[in-house]
Amino acid sequence: MKKPKEKVAAPGGHRDGAKLKPRPRPARPASLYSPEEVEEIFRRFSVQRPEPKGELEHVNAYTLLVAVVLSAQATDAGVNKATRPLFKIVDTPEKMLALGEEKLGNYIRTIGLWRGKAKNVIALSEALIRDHGGQVPGDREALVKLPGVGRKTANVVLNMAFGQPTMAVDTHILRLGNRLGLAPGKTPEEVERGLLRIIPEKYMRHAHHWLILHGRYVCKARTPECWRCIIADLCKAAVKTNSIPAPLVEIGSETV
Repeated sequence: MKKPKEKVAAPGGHRDGAKLKPRPRPARPASLYSPEEVEEIFRRFSVQRPEPKGELEHVNAYTLLVAVVLSAQATDAGVNKATRPLFKIVDTPEKMLALGEEKLGNYIRTIGLWRGKAKNVIALSEALIRDHGGQVPGDREALVKLPGVGRKTANVVLNMAFGQPTMAVDTHILRLGNRLGLAPGKTPEEVERGLLRIIPEKYMRHAHHWLILHGRYVCKARTPECWRCIIADLCKAAVKTNSIPAPLVEIGSETV
């Protein structure tokens, strides 16, 4: 007796004319925190730092843009040291072009990748004059077209210069999103989308500064200082340096 032929899938994923069911896509990583817990986390941040400030020194939207471009793979302190004398004489794209790439390089030589950054600053200054009348646009699509400007840089400028509720995901926020399980993601874009989904609108204006400062000074990369963390009792990180609940901290007339 002949063995029946084994049925094989036809081209296009069909078997004997029947369409195969597509494999389900993996679910997006979910936050470990309930809406009430997220609300409490950012309420505490808001009491601790009612008006958080970015640490990059600048005098207007243009110098902020330049400072953020220069800060890639560099510390804010290092950028500030280089730009303090620079911004005393240069605070517009026109003045930057008059200074020129070579002299700009002399100011920022202590910053990593300074040669490429000097080229980008001159090129973006030319683009601002040519395409935007010398003004920094308050639009992400226009900003990311400028040389040396990516999504994170654009989000910082939109938030700090234009007051828009953006989430600029740097290394600190990427780490916190995953370590805390607040908004897990493999890329800055995934973490950004996760945070934008869960953070209450009333906290979005300052949320990225709160997270950056928390990651820089408390939930540090090597050893988080859980003993002085104001959200320690809410934190669901897999690894913590201790299990002490968040301390009661009096800030103004409110205790958090």
